[in-house]
Amino acid sequence: MSPTERLLALLDHLGIRQAHIATQMPGDIAGLASAHADRLAGIVLCVPTRLDPAQFTDVGDRLLMISGARGLTADVTSRAAERLSGATRHVLADYEAPGWADVVTDRTGEIATRMTDFLGGIAASAPAPPRPEGMHAEITYRIEGSGPALLLLPFFLAPSQWAPAMPALTQRFSVITLGGPHLGGVAALEDRAKAPTYQAMFRTLIDIMAPKPGEAILDVGCGAGSLDRLLAKRLGGGNPITAMDTNAFLRSEAATLAKAEGVDAMIRFVPGDAEKLPFPDASFGCAFSVTVLEECDADRAISEMKRVVKPGGRVGIVVRALDMPQWWNLKLPPDITEKIVVPPQSVAANGVADASLYRRMRDGGLIDLTCFPSLITLDRPEGPIWRYREDHVLSLLSSEQMPAWRATRDAADAAGLLFMAHPMHCAVGVRPG
Repeated sequence: MSPTERLLALLDHLGIRQAHIATQMPGDIAGLASAHADRLAGIVLCVPTRLDPAQFTDVGDRLLMISGARGLTADVTSRAAERLSGATRHVLADYEAPGWADVVTDRTGEIATRMTDFLGGIAASAPAPPRPEGMHAEITYRIEGSGPALLLLPFFLAPSQWAPAMPALTQRFSVITLGGPHLGGVAALEDRAKAPTYQAMFRTLIDIMAPKPGEAILDVGCGAGSLDRLLAKRLGGGNPITAMDTNAFLRSEAATLAKAEGVDAMIRFVPGDAEKLPFPDASFGCAFSVTVLEECDADRAISEMKRVVKPGGRVGIVVRALDMPQWWNLKLPPDITEKIVVPPQSVAANGVADASLYRRMRDGGLIDLTCFPSLITLDRPEGPIWRYREDHVLSLLSSEQMPAWRATRDAADAAGLLFMAHPMHCAVGVRPG
């Protein structure tokens, strides 16, 4: 089932004819907006970093976009507003809102008030649920409050999700918080981990770290635990794995997925901050982190990972390579190509997403570096990680450029040659001693 089919099944299960809906990831609801607009009342896109406006053309008059004042969310929503007649855009003054920002925590009152005012003027149905929480179509749900139905889909990485706004929202709405492996960041992380080249990159990382039998392993920023499950199956329980993340929602989903695959006894999921790891010195034989150091103080995180491994222990790090072009297997006009070869420029002020990773690891005291930039190939256009990438491209193209993209893309898909590749910087270093 597609996310659209799952969401429709859930609405029917809960007896909801028409619901308000809010998400950070427009791709999760694009199918509903384009093909089942009658099932949606008000729509809130809260700090989206990717957005294909064409999917929301029919619902522009009921669409609220909340964005930062600068950065990707500002660029994406300002371009979309030009193409979506009747859409409303609310800018959070003096706020950047990168993809990992905990925006609802940072601007709770402003976001809750703006959502309530906007949605309150649009009619929606109330749910008639069989019970206040459960699962249907592999989507988990929990209902709080009373009134018109408001579905809250997961953010990509925000640590506390929608929690800070719940007291205000539940006063006006029956708030239905959704989860599971088919929505939000979990779906994208799971989809990415299924890509053969992504798995090959991770296998190389582990091969170079070469964990010895019995050595404890730490994953800094585990997300949905996708890589930890792969690692547990590879090692067969011979190495205890500690998977740490600051995001309680992702940790919960990761634990559920690990149990479903029968590897929960091999992985311990714990809370923690990459810049201040909650472990004693020399606690692990190996530590690794994949696409996390873009979002924090990278030098502190490297220092902390070095601290918690034993002398002779290995530290493996992978980050997105925003200093290198991404590549789409499409023959396009130069004016389109020059837009799409540039990766989405999303990195924190003190994060790392370029070749300085290698110098930072050396300057952080790691020795015997093995550096191996890697290309990750995506070729499943129906998957959420592909949508996440292509939606960014579609947000960049003008209405005049769109037909050329669609025609070339569809021809490549029909020929079985539709894929894209993006680079990552990868390295393993050793703590001296």
